[in-house]
Amino acid sequence: MIDMPSLAIDDVVMRPLEAGDARALCRAYVRNRDHLRPWEPRRSDGFFTEQGQAERVSGQLEEREAGRFVAWVLADGDEVVGWTALSNVSLGPFRSANLGYWVDAGRAGRGLATAVVREACRAADELLGLHRVEAGTLVDNVASQRVLAKCGFTRIGTAPEFLHIDGEWRDHVIFQKILNDRAPQ
Repeated sequence: MIDMPSLAIDDVVMRPLEAGDARALCRAYVRNRDHLRPWEPRRSDGFFTEQGQAERVSGQLEEREAGRFVAWVLADGDEVVGWTALSNVSLGPFRSANLGYWVDAGRAGRGLATAVVREACRAADELLGLHRVEAGTLVDNVASQRVLAKCGFTRIGTAPEFLHIDGEWRDHVIFQKILNDRAPQ
């Protein structure tokens, strides 16, 4: 199991995902449905229900128990205003993970995404002992590309038809951040 501490970022707390977050995540996804649509896979109507989020959270917590996944919610009181995760956590000689994140439409453009990406990378380095974090963005997601650049990510290429996003196989720009040059332990 991977256990991560909570981190305060201004008035928002970045804390580990919990089973009880399903209701607040449901509200956040419903509130941000149009905002997130261009950047995410098509979601069934069930995804936008408390039950759908409870099932999703349960699966993510199982992945965390297995050491393959770490997720945080960004919370302002009882409201979720964002989410970030390190998925496909791989140890051994690879010591890498994939980063994903989103921020509530009402919080966009205020530096929250940059702070969250920095904290997730710090946790990947200092707490998980990873060497590298990878992130991908749609080719036209310039805002997310700016966040990654501000956080020290380097563009490593374009992956054609990389993910099925908003109903189509879409090209992605792939970035990486080398966290350290320590040998695997």
